[in-house]
Amino acid sequence: MSPESEAALDSPQDSSPDAPAVNEEAPREPILTLPPALTAYVLLLAAIHLRVLLPPELENWTIDVFGFIPKRYDSSLLNLQIPGGAGAKVWTFVTYSLLHANLTHLGFNVLWLLPFGSALARRFGTVRFFVFLAVTAAAGALAHLVTHEHAVAPMIGASASVSGAMAAAIRFAFVRGSFLSFSRSDADTAAKVPALPLSRALRDGRVVGFLAVWFGVNIIFGVGAIGIDAETTSVAWQAHIGGFFAGLLLFALFDPVPRVRSDAADASSRDVSDRI
Repeated sequence: MSPESEAALDSPQDSSPDAPAVNEEAPREPILTLPPALTAYVLLLAAIHLRVLLPPELENWTIDVFGFIPKRYDSSLLNLQIPGGAGAKVWTFVTYSLLHANLTHLGFNVLWLLPFGSALARRFGTVRFFVFLAVTAAAGALAHLVTHEHAVAPMIGASASVSGAMAAAIRFAFVRGSFLSFSRSDADTAAKVPALPLSRALRDGRVVGFLAVWFGVNIIFGVGAIGIDAETTSVAWQAHIGGFFAGLLLFALFDPVPRVRSDAADASSRDVSDRI
């Protein structure tokens, strides 16, 4: 029913021919609106990237101190001097994710984070969102450490956190009314739909398809050594997978939206369950 029709029913006396027509259109939602938490995170990444303006020796020191270096944890190298000391063994599990090699690297991660991170930030709120990014970054660093035990080259980039955000978002993205469903609601409502149980989500065709494409792209870019630009020599795809699994499995620990029963989830996601 149009706004004009509702006004006519509520106020019959205003329906005379002399009464001016009331044109009340619902406000249009901008194509891309970022929640404050995600905006702050993107601005933080951009501000930190200004380190490239530092003299080369100082920039290299910054990467050594805040980048993730597996060799730092090699107990057999007692005389190895890596800037940062013992403290860097702790904070680099997270701080590496705030550094990027160049603008292409930064832009690539931000581009992937915008749709999934936006929904997640609206759902989690600021504190949960930032803690979640830190946890998935640490999970990515751990996966990289396990698979690159003696590597000296620093690992940097937010890809593990971005992967974790993507994994968490697909737990509710395809539910009816959410941001990847056919019947999408407004941004805030789409971000707050009840999530599917993990076992139920993994039986959904579109979730499985998303997982297959995501893992396929990471294997091609990682194992095939295809970089995002000419300066990229390798892709830490194991860190991506570590962050992704952390986001997928730990989502329920962060999710503030009440869960629904399995049968209720079936009803609420009718637009996807019919395609299983």
